This record gives sequence, structure tokens and C-alpha cells, in this order.
Amino acid sequence: MDDNRKVTIAVIARLAGVSVPTVSRVINGRSDVSPQTRERVEELLTRHGYRRRPPSMRASSGLVDLVFNDLDSPWAVEIIRGVEDVAHAAGIGTVVSAIHRRSASAKQWMDNMRARATEGVIFVASALEPPLQAELRRLNIPVVIVDPAGVSTMDAPTIGATNWAGGLRATEYLIGLGHTRIGFIAGPPRLMCSRARLDGFRAGLESAGLPVDDSLFYQGDFYHESGYAGGTVLLERADPPTAIFASSDQMALGVYEAIRRRGLRVADDISVVGFDDLPEVRWSSPPLTTVRQPLAEMGMVAARTLLRLAQREKIESPRIELATELVVRDSTAAPRS
Repeated sequence: MDDNRKVTIAVIARLAGVSVPTVSRVINGRSDVSPQTRERVEELLTRHGYRRRPPSMRASSGLVDLVFNDLDSPWAVEIIRGVEDVAHAAGIGTVVSAIHRRSASAKQWMDNMRARATEGVIFVASALEPPLQAELRRLNIPVVIVDPAGVSTMDAPTIGATNWAGGLRATEYLIGLGHTRIGFIAGPPRLMCSRARLDGFRAGLESAGLPVDDSLFYQGDFYHESGYAGGTVLLERADPPTAIFASSDQMALGVYEAIRRRGLRVADDISVVGFDDLPEVRWSSPPLTTVRQPLAEMGMVAARTLLRLAQREKIESPRIELATELVVRDSTAAPRS
């Protein structure tokens, strides 16, 4: 095919051996096309670089998609709450999905999303596979990414928090109490937020002239079990830390259990700091000192941004970071002499 010739629906239909209305149904995400035909037409659309002309205004479906890797974390509920508040006020429904980082789940979600002609998609901490990105571009669907896993290759706004500043502030606070041996339990290294919290922790040590001791570092995954495992490893050292900074609240509560099982007391024997400020941690025993990440507000900003994109409004900044805040409660104290 001559690359200089405009690719039309009629050309794609001829190459695929189907009718023009069939190609149109595939382009518009209709469900009344066989999987084999859809796959053949989409392959030709991609190969020949077909791009449908964007309409001046998207037809309203009254729905937005909110997509997580998993839904087994309390912080997901906070983000859902923020998105739902904005969507409800705008008279729009929210469809919540989890794609579990599996290609089959992502494909099923994409098929369902095409059928309901969504207003737009909010992805939370998702590393989007190239085929998924390409399909969203082809369908001309607005996308916003919350707490991106890495540097996004999509031309999409991202919403996050000042994770580096939060890690720095928590470390400075512990040092100010007199702690010089501080253990750190990190989150998944593939996530930008995890790396930023660790970098903030290291910056706090370095600015105070304290060594960065790799033996006081434990690689966790944000969940309770890794917090418990990391706390156990750190406390079993011959020279254990006097404080542990866990880079999620769930891991901090796991550290609580490791401390309890050794017959020690939080704050009295070892200080603990978390990150997130989930609603449950103010009721823990003792209430947890933590870095508040404005999760619900992040969801609200993401939803407002998505609705503006759906209305073809200009976005001032491609990256928005909301401030974190240290919340001091009863799980921290000066080290015992």
C-alpha cells in the first residue's frame, strides 16, 4: 500500500474481506462482531496506522472506569471514595476493575470497556502494556494515571503525592527524637512511590551525617506479612535498630506484631513509623505515627482531571503532586538510654 495514500474504512474493509459497517462496528467498540473478525480488522487498523477522526465532543456514556492492579489493599478504598465523590456529583457512575497484571484480565477488561463506551479511564499504579496503550490511543479515550508505577510513556496526566518529601520528613523526625539506628522496610522497587520514599529516607540520614547501613534495610511489598518478616529480621540482629520506618501502614502494623511476639512494646522499646495514614491506624494500639498520603484527594483530583479531558478542556500541568504530611501519634518516642 502506498504510505502516502490516506487509509480509509473502505480500504480496511477490502483488505479484511468484510463490509464497511463491520469495520465501523469494530472501530466504535461494538460487541456484535466475532472475535476472529475483530482481531483481523484491528490488526489491519494498527498495521496501516488508521486513526479515526476525533469528534468535537465525546458522546456521553455516563460512566468512568477506575482500574487497579489489585483490590486487596485498604488504600484502594480511599482512592475509590475520592473518585466516586466527584463522579457522583457530576451524575456519572464509576466502574471499578482489577486487571491483576495478567494479559487475559486486561483483554477482558478492554473488551468490556469498549462495549460500554466509557467517558475515560483512571489507572492506579498500573504498568500499562504497550498493546493496551495503543488501543486506548486508537479509541481516543481520555486517560489519567494515579501513582504511576514508572515514567509513563502515554501522553496522559499523572496524579501522585510528595513521597520523597514524606520519606525525608519521617526520617528527620525520628532523628530529632534521638534515633541514630533506624531500620527501613521498603515497598516494591518497581513502583516510583517506593523508590521515592526510600530516597527520602536516605537523604534524611545523609543530611544528618548518619551512615546509610544496608544491614538495616529490608525489601518488603507493602503488605502486612512483609512488615512482620522485616520487623522480625531487624529485631533479631545483635544490634537492632531503635526505630523502624515502614514505607506503608500495612507493613508498619506487621512490625507491631513482630515487636509483640518478642515481648517488646511499641514506642517504649522501639519506635515505628508508617506511610499512608489509613483510617485503621488511628485505632491501632498504640495509634500509629505515619506520613499521611492524601489518597481520597488524589482520587478526586484524578476524577476532575478526567472529566475535563472528556470535555476537551485544557489541562494546566501533566503532573500533579499533592502534599504529604507527618501525623505524630503514640508509636514513636525517644530511644531508651
